[in-house]
Amino acid sequence: MKSLKAILFLFFLSQSFLTHAAKVDTLSIASASMGKTLKSAVVLPNSYTKGKIKYPVMYLLHGAYGNFGDWLKSTPNKMAVKDLADQYNMIIVMPEGEKYSFYLDSPTNKESQFETHIIKEVIPKIDATYRTIAEKKGRVITGLSMGGHGAMYLSIRNPELFLAAGSMSGALDMGAMLRRDTADQVKKLMEPVFGADSGKQELYDVNAVLRMVDKIKANKMPLIIDVGVDDFLIESNRELHRRLVYERIPHEYTERPGAHTWEYWENSLPYHFYFFSKILKENP
Repeated sequence: MKSLKAILFLFFLSQSFLTHAAKVDTLSIASASMGKTLKSAVVLPNSYTKGKIKYPVMYLLHGAYGNFGDWLKSTPNKMAVKDLADQYNMIIVMPEGEKYSFYLDSPTNKESQFETHIIKEVIPKIDATYRTIAEKKGRVITGLSMGGHGAMYLSIRNPELFLAAGSMSGALDMGAMLRRDTADQVKKLMEPVFGADSGKQELYDVNAVLRMVDKIKANKMPLIIDVGVDDFLIESNRELHRRLVYERIPHEYTERPGAHTWEYWENSLPYHFYFFSKILKENP
């Protein structure tokens, strides 16, 4: 009898947790720019259903070889994003960036227009579908690896849309991809973006966050950047940090134990939430 009561207690307790947890939507978003429909995962905090207030939105970008569902299925703790959405009362949007788009608009391929997709298709769709603070003061963006590049790149080029931006283990120097022994592989992977010119160094350099310091300085946007001390991308992150320091551009930069892994990114994410929550509170 006691064991039955214990089982029932655990069952109802688990149901209580399920009831009082963030909700996940999968939103299909038609892309006129690319002529196809792409998905975005949307995490709504538990409090969303209990009132009529509007919520800030964090755009959380995935890395290379990934997809829109990565942040929900690849962290060691599968509740990590949902728990943080509840803790900070934010809507979290994880859009599709495909395998190797780097969130750029391809100059040659109409099926790879990911800056346009995020800026002109995903953001308006989210604001039309959910109770969001549909302006700069309620919108932030970050991501990992390719998504770290994407978050910085999109915010630098569209400062009127984002209050703050971040990068975890960001691929901040695209040009470095052609200077490694995997250059041939990179050329093939980047063909959907740069076409026959995917081997031209200047295309990578002009799109590198590392070479956008002047724009970062002009935008005056709060930034958070971190990378693991064993990450193969650490040197480009350090170099961006050095350039920002030289130009006296305020930013938060941290190196922590870890490599290019989901364990590192799960550990990093709460720091980004905390950073953004402070910025959002300072800009009501």
